[in-house]
Amino acid sequence: MSLRKARRTALILAIATVVAAGAGGWLWWQRDAATTRAAAAKASVADASTAAQAIFSYDYRSWDASVANGSRYTTGGFTGEYVKMTAGLKPIATTEKAIVQAQVSAIGVEEARGDTVTVLVYLNQYRRNAKISGEKVDQNRVILTLRRADGSWKVAAAAAV
Repeated sequence: MSLRKARRTALILAIATVVAAGAGGWLWWQRDAATTRAAAAKASVADASTAAQAIFSYDYRSWDASVANGSRYTTGGFTGEYVKMTAGLKPIATTEKAIVQAQVSAIGVEEARGDTVTVLVYLNQYRRNAKISGEKVDQNRVILTLRRADGSWKVAAAAAV
């Protein structure tokens, strides 16, 4: 084998080795990212269920406590939105003597990326007030965006579907 041919073969082998190492590293990184997303999705579901029930439940008799409880499960700009929205709802809830108890019937992860997870929540709100007899059930669907904050998953955005 000539020297020129040996150098060419060595160069081809070096390039192939670099390409193979790069592909292997990329595949390892993709697997690691997928494992991280799956873990985030799994961990966020329980917190999302607890948060949805707290945020979408209230009792006119203990309004401030209901709002404070719901606020514990929010983060970022959504905390201010939640407080503002509930402040606007308080006069109506008080006049109607409204009690709403939310229960999650189903929840599913739509997307998980790093420290952000989006879930679809099927939520039943059992409501009683002075204007209705007995209890009524409202079936709702809500998209919640959760972010890691203070060691748990908290609601950073909510949108009715």
